[in-house]
Amino acid sequence: MNRKSAAKAPPDEPRMSRTADHVDAFNLAVTTGDWDTFADRFAADATMRFVGVPVGPFEGRAAIAAAYRENPPGETMVLLEDGDERARFRWSGGGTGSMELRWAPDGAVQALTVSFD
Repeated sequence: MNRKSAAKAPPDEPRMSRTADHVDAFNLAVTTGDWDTFADRFAADATMRFVGVPVGPFEGRAAIAAAYRENPPGETMVLLEDGDERARFRWSGGGTGSMELRWAPDGAVQALTVSFD
């Protein structure tokens, strides 16, 4: 699976960051309910945890997919600060938070930590 943005930017245009691509895929899953395709973005042995929320941690792609299917987020997000390993976001319904991402060599998400403000 190609973990980069499907549409390549022309050489004179900036490419979408991995984090922005991840957020776009998340937003698509929110609107379509296709959490299995979204979970494919994670490494097989990935971890996902939340700070200050009594849920998780989740270990492994299958557990991450199940968590999203069983308790799907209902809001999309917009990046406020786009960094490759740290990013800030705003939920469509209000509220902000941050993500810390680690990437596997193939571009899959190896670890995701989400904190809410």
